[in-house]
Amino acid sequence: MTVSELTQAVLDGAHGPDPATLSVTSAFWLHHTTRLPGADVTYRNYYVLLRVDEVFGACSFESGELEPTYCADTSGRTLADVLRSDDPLPVRIAALDAYLAAVEPHHLAARAEEVVLPAGTPDVRARARDAAVAGLLDVADGTKVALIGVVNPLVDAITSRGGVCLPCDFNLRETASGLPVSRDMLEVIDAADAVVATGMTLSNGSFDILLSRCREQSKPLAIYAQTGSAVARAFLGSGVTALSAEPFPFSQFSARPTSLYRYRIDE
Repeated sequence: MTVSELTQAVLDGAHGPDPATLSVTSAFWLHHTTRLPGADVTYRNYYVLLRVDEVFGACSFESGELEPTYCADTSGRTLADVLRSDDPLPVRIAALDAYLAAVEPHHLAARAEEVVLPAGTPDVRARARDAAVAGLLDVADGTKVALIGVVNPLVDAITSRGGVCLPCDFNLRETASGLPVSRDMLEVIDAADAVVATGMTLSNGSFDILLSRCREQSKPLAIYAQTGSAVARAFLGSGVTALSAEPFPFSQFSARPTSLYRYRIDE
């Protein structure tokens, strides 16, 4: 299954109610920056968010890929209309995420393990989040872990467990700890024993390639997702072996306890 095949299955009614019966009640465009204490890197994040009933579909995107004016034309549209449109890919991923989350919200999913992140400063909460993500993998001493989409606390969480991190990112040249960052996703996947990837692979169109490569090589693939967390969940057991799903509002937008939801396939 690919993302486009999943989208068509949703439009065909294979995953629940007709998406033509679900409408976008709110559309958001967010630009958010973060620089953790002691770091010399500022993370610049952009998100499109679509609210449907009690859930939000979310997708990150690159600077300049989507203008905030999209909001005015998206509220009130049905999910079927958005999914069938030629809207930018992040908008369609957010719509697909909203549909799948509306059908089965993470907080009601029987398979989900809730992890409550503690109240605290951004770095405290980021480290707790990334430790929860790293805990999805069995990282023994010397395990090579490809990290597709660099988050520095997650690099630290992998290495603190004895793993060898192989980072890949389009926007960084090295990690905060000085590791060189590759721009070649396939290179680091091929060299790794296991793979951890961000949900942003959904928004930049590389998710299907990532999934196919890990399937071909029978490598564990864990996804950590604010982007498309319910979309990634649909691939559990079909290439994705574990998932950390963090629905909106994301941990970086609050100093109080918030939840993420971990999923693992049965061994």
